[in-house]
Amino acid sequence: MGETRDRLAKFGIGQVVRHRRYPFRGIIYDVDPVFANTEEWWLSIPEELRPRKDQPFYHLFAENAETEYVAYVSEQNLVPDTSGEPLRHPRVGEMFVRDRSGAYRLKGAQAH
Repeated sequence: MGETRDRLAKFGIGQVVRHRRYPFRGIIYDVDPVFANTEEWWLSIPEELRPRKDQPFYHLFAENAETEYVAYVSEQNLVPDTSGEPLRHPRVGEMFVRDRSGAYRLKGAQAH
């Protein structure tokens, strides 16, 4: 039996992040503790850029200069976005509210 390592995700739901290599940013709306997409998707990434599967992967409402979309990104390819700029992705408002500090929280979540 193989060893399983539980890793805590570095980023959380509602956090705004940027891709380390590509010019896009987004808000995390779900987290997989390890890779949970198709092998076809993983193999479509150029081998020299292909991320490890044994790390958290994040579902993002993402946007770049041209468009908005959904992205699936490995933890190793994300960094916090500290710009404070609001997101324009149309799905953000379905799940999140932005508070006065500029942080996003899930709709219906209790503020502590």
